[in-house]
Amino acid sequence: MQKIYFDNAATTPLDKEVIKAMADHMLNNFGNPSSSHEFGRKAKAEVEMARKNIARYFNCSASEVIFTAGGSEADNLILFNAVKNLGVERIISSAIEHHAVLHTTEALQKDFSIELDILPVDHQGEIDYDMLKKLLAGSEKKTLVSLMQVNNELGNILNIDTVIEVCKEHGALFHSDTVQGIGHVSFDLEKSPIDFVTASAHKFHGPKGVGFAIIKKGLKIEPILHGGEQEMGARAGTENTHSIVGMDKALSLAMDNYEADKAYISGLKQYFIEQIKNSVEGVRFNGLSADANKSTFHIVNVRFPRQMSMLLFNLDLKGIAASGGSACQSGSSKGSHVLAAILNEEESKHTSVRFSFSKFNTKEEIDYVIDAIDKIFSKKTKS
Repeated sequence: MQKIYFDNAATTPLDKEVIKAMADHMLNNFGNPSSSHEFGRKAKAEVEMARKNIARYFNCSASEVIFTAGGSEADNLILFNAVKNLGVERIISSAIEHHAVLHTTEALQKDFSIELDILPVDHQGEIDYDMLKKLLAGSEKKTLVSLMQVNNELGNILNIDTVIEVCKEHGALFHSDTVQGIGHVSFDLEKSPIDFVTASAHKFHGPKGVGFAIIKKGLKIEPILHGGEQEMGARAGTENTHSIVGMDKALSLAMDNYEADKAYISGLKQYFIEQIKNSVEGVRFNGLSADANKSTFHIVNVRFPRQMSMLLFNLDLKGIAASGGSACQSGSSKGSHVLAAILNEEESKHTSVRFSFSKFNTKEEIDYVIDAIDKIFSKKTKS
């Protein structure tokens, strides 16, 4: 039985070159980067080289890059500092953000009594930009806008430049959870000056448990983890040096090969869309995930024409990994908050599955998956 991994939006397999770079570092450069002897200095040099490399890819200063344990910690670091140290009294976000943002803003509302405004989204998962303008114009409170660059379930791409322009006009800070976008959507912080961005290495073929925040110079940041002066005083704890080295390598591969990878994976996604439309009558695509211009090239969210509570289970039995988008396949009593925000009651009853691709996938794998889905549906129809 084949093993096919179409859940790259959840996490990606490590690139072999990343594994090699990490193994080499662990074997030959194991020093604590805070130590003053040669072993520590060598480790510190690699950490700082990684910081400079990352800054170069996004056209920002190395001093603006803070290493974290991943995107969720980076989001928390930014959001808590915005309220506690930067005087933010109001946060504007949307109903389809990652829980790292939604749950954090809810906690800040509870603990600090900030005002929290949730932007509505339309049937395709696009935010109401006019409402954003009205909300910003309607209050003089210091405001942070927090909107993700690429939706992790739908693949929708935010119009970053429009949000930047509106925030600048009204003096608001802008935080974007760019975890799903980095490696899949290029951006330049000199041309698109976002105040805060976040990343997680395992979304672009790097290791889990490491990421970074980019925090615009001049914005005061204090640690939410205490106990040391690492990361320029913004985060306590010995740096996860081998993972930082792996993340640096993974990002360099993603950025240096961006155009070639984009063309290849876009081709896979389009091929998948064409094949599943031909195979399953009445299939639909949630959000803008089937729009090549308005969604990222690695995610497609498929809504099947009926409820099939065991679809993911049956795919798994055939060696196929994908991700559920509703309670009937995930086992959650709540299901997907993203789909709940955009689908009507009837559409929500149908089974939705997110398929996400990487440079390691092939058209032959897509053929296998389409054949498996076709057989499952044929069996279901006969029964």
